[in-house]
Amino acid sequence: MTEPAVQSADVAARAWHNLRILLHERGDRRREVSDALGMSFFRVKALRYIAAADTPMPLRDLAGRMLTDRPYTTLLVDDLVGRGLVERTSNPADRRSKLVTVTAAGRAAAAEAERILGTPPPEMYDLPAEDLAVLDRVAARLVAED
Repeated sequence: MTEPAVQSADVAARAWHNLRILLHERGDRRREVSDALGMSFFRVKALRYIAAADTPMPLRDLAGRMLTDRPYTTLLVDDLVGRGLVERTSNPADRRSKLVTVTAAGRAAAAEAERILGTPPPEMYDLPAEDLAVLDRVAARLVAED
C-alpha cells in the first residue's frame, strides 16, 4: 500500500471505531428497545422484519433474513405468537410451510422499536449545523445503493 492509501485506511478505521463507540456503547438503542419491549433485540429484529413485510412472510424467509436456522426461528416465532405480536398460519400454497403475519399489537411494538432506534444519540444534537450537514452527506453516500 502506498503512504496515502495507508493513511486513508487509518482514517477510515478510526472513523469506524468512533462510530461503533457512539452507536453501540454510548447510544445503544438496542438495549433501550429490548428494555422497552421486554424482549431480546433478536426478537425485536424478527418482529421488525415481519412488520415491514407487505404480505405474510414464510417462516423459511424469516430464517434467511435473520441468518439463523429454521428450528430456532420457529422458537422465536412461538415466543412472538405467545406475546400476541404475530400470528402463524398454514401456507395455502405449500402445506409444509407456515406464514407469519404481524398483529395490531405487533405493529405498534415494531413502531415503538423504530421510534427508539431512529432517535439520534444525544451527542449528535450538540454538533454544529455544518458538521451535521457533512455527516448527513457522508452517511448518505455510504448507504446509497449502486
